[in-house]
Amino acid sequence: DFLMETFLLFKDLIGKHVYPSDWMTMIMVQNRVFLRAINTYADTMNLKFLDNNNFEVQLWNNYFHLAVAFITQESLQLQHFSPTKRNKILTKYGDMRRLIGFAIRDMWYKLGSNKICFIPGMVGPMLEMTLIPEEELRRATIPIFFDMMQCEHSHSGNFKKFENEIILKLDHEVEGGGGDEQYMDLLQGILLECASQHAQLVLQVQHFVTLVKGLLERLLDYRAVMSDESRNNRMSCTVNLLNFYKDINREGMYIRYLYKLRDLHLDTENYTEAAYTLLLHSRLLKWSEEQCLPQMDFHSSQTQRQLKESLYNTIIGYFDKGKRFEAWIYQGCTNISFSLLLQKQQAKFYENIMKILRPKPDYFAVGYYGCGYPPFLRNKVFIHRGKEYERREDFQSQLMSQFPSAVRLNTTTMPGPDIRNSPIQCPVLEIPPRLKNKPVPDQIINFYKSNYVQRFHYSRPVRKGSVDPDNEFASMWIERTTFYTAYKLPGILRWFEAISMTH
Repeated sequence: DFLMETFLLFKDLIGKHVYPSDWMTMIMVQNRVFLRAINTYADTMNLKFLDNNNFEVQLWNNYFHLAVAFITQESLQLQHFSPTKRNKILTKYGDMRRLIGFAIRDMWYKLGSNKICFIPGMVGPMLEMTLIPEEELRRATIPIFFDMMQCEHSHSGNFKKFENEIILKLDHEVEGGGGDEQYMDLLQGILLECASQHAQLVLQVQHFVTLVKGLLERLLDYRAVMSDESRNNRMSCTVNLLNFYKDINREGMYIRYLYKLRDLHLDTENYTEAAYTLLLHSRLLKWSEEQCLPQMDFHSSQTQRQLKESLYNTIIGYFDKGKRFEAWIYQGCTNISFSLLLQKQQAKFYENIMKILRPKPDYFAVGYYGCGYPPFLRNKVFIHRGKEYERREDFQSQLMSQFPSAVRLNTTTMPGPDIRNSPIQCPVLEIPPRLKNKPVPDQIINFYKSNYVQRFHYSRPVRKGSVDPDNEFASMWIERTTFYTAYKLPGILRWFEAISMTH
C-alpha cells in the first residue's frame, strides 16, 4: 500500500508542476530525487513483489505509469531547449530519460509470464515513451513491442489486441505531435530484425509493420497540413486516412475522420460534399432497433434506425443547400424505409428540379509535378469540380495561392518528364441506364451532363507532316485525351485523382 500510494503521489506531483516552468534548477533537482526514489522502490519490487505468489498487478501497473509520466514530462524534453541550455542540463544532470527508459525496459523483461497482464493496457504508455525523439532510447525500448507481440501470440495465437491498441494510440500520439520519419524507419528495422529470429512470427510481423508504416505515413502527412491554410490539403489527407481505416476495418476511426471531413466541408460551404460524406456513415447503419455500437459514443444512446433517420434529415438539408436534388432522390429510390417527413422532402425535391435554375459547374484538371509538393499530391493529376460561376482565372488564382512558389505553365501538351500542367476538362455525359430511351425532361439531362461523371476529355489541334501552303487544314489533326477519375464527381471531395489517361 505504501508503494502504491507513493507512486500515485509522485505521478500527481509530476503532472501538477510544483515549480514554475522557468525554475529549471529546482525542477531538475526534484526530478533527480524522483529518479533515485523510483529506482530504489523498483529494487524493492524486484525482491518482494515479482514472484507469482506475491505478484501485485496494480503495483506494477502504477510503477510503469509513473515511470512513463516521468520520462515524458515536458521539463525533460531536451530537444525543445536551446543548445546552451541543453548542454548545461546534460553536463550537470545527464539525460534522465535514458536512465529511466532503460530501467523501464529492464523491469518489463523481468515480468516473465506476468507480461500478459499488461497487454494491451501498457501498449499506449510504452508507445508514448518510444516516440520521444532520442535515438538511443528508441533503440532500447522499441524491442519491447516485439516482446509484447510474442507474449500475446504465445497466449492466444495472434497479437490482435496489441495491434488494435497500437493503431488507436498511434493516431492520438502522432496528431499530438509525436513521431517522425526516423521513428518510422527505426520501428520497421528493429521489429523486422527481431522477427527474423522467430520463423513462426515473420509473416505476421511483416504484415503488422506494413500496416503501421502505412498509417504513420498518412498520419504524418495529416499532421503536416493541419496548420496549413489550404483546407484542400487537409481534406485530401483526411480522406487518405479514412480510406485507410476503412480498408483495415477500423470502423470507429473511420467514422471519426468522416466527421472531421464533414466539418471541413461545412467551413467552406461544400454542402454537397458534406452530404456525400455523411452518406458513408449512414450506409454502415441498419433499419433496426439495435443500439449503436459503443465506438459511436456521440450517438450511443440511439438505435441504429433513429441515428439513420437523423443522418438522413441532415443529409437532405445539405443536398438542399447544395442544390443536388437528384442525388437525394436517387438515395430515396434505393431505400424505401423512410419516414413520412423524409418522403415529403423527397417530393419537394422533384418540384425543385423543374423550377430552380442551377448553373452547370466547370471541371479543371491540375497536375502537381516536382519535389516541392507534398507526397499525396506529387506527380499526380486531379480533376477538380469548380464552384458555381467560377471562372478559370479565379480557380487558377485560388490554386496558386496555396502554392506561391509553384510555376504555372499555360500549355495543353501532355505531361512530359518535366513540370507539367493540364487544361480545362469537359465531362462526358453518361445517362443512367434506367433513364435511357425514355422521355426525360431537359432539366434532368442537364444535371447528368455535369454530375455523376467519372470520364472527362478534352481535344486540342496538332499538326502531322509538312504544312500545305494552299490548304493549312490538310495537315491538321485533333488529339483527344480522356481521363478517368478514381470516383464519380461530385463525391466526398471536390476533386479526385485521375487514375488513368488515354489518347
